[in-house]
Amino acid sequence: MPRRRSERGEGNLGCILWLLALGLVCLIAWKAVPVKIQSSELYDYMDELAKFHSARTPPDELSKMIMDRSRQLGIPLQKSDVRVERNGDRIYIEVEYTVPLDLLGFTYQWHFHQKLDKPIFIV
Repeated sequence: MPRRRSERGEGNLGCILWLLALGLVCLIAWKAVPVKIQSSELYDYMDELAKFHSARTPPDELSKMIMDRSRQLGIPLQKSDVRVERNGDRIYIEVEYTVPLDLLGFTYQWHFHQKLDKPIFIV
């Protein structure tokens, strides 16, 4: 059986498309991962405040501390976006904000809504 030399199966279009898709995924991750890490750090800080400072610190001061921390992390947070309430032996903290992500001329508005409801332990 004679071999066909003209049909070698070399197609580079699929490889180029996969590389473009991989590049797009890496770009999105490059922009989104730092924002997610900052959001997690803010939530951890809110949890720390609820555990250790909620018994002796007034809610307005806790709100101010959250605002200061968000400013350090570079999170666009307004005073109206933070809600801190103390009801009996529970502390309730709610933060809602939107971070714009610029991706190749398109701006994605990433919305975060973090809630924390913890008991207050008096030590």
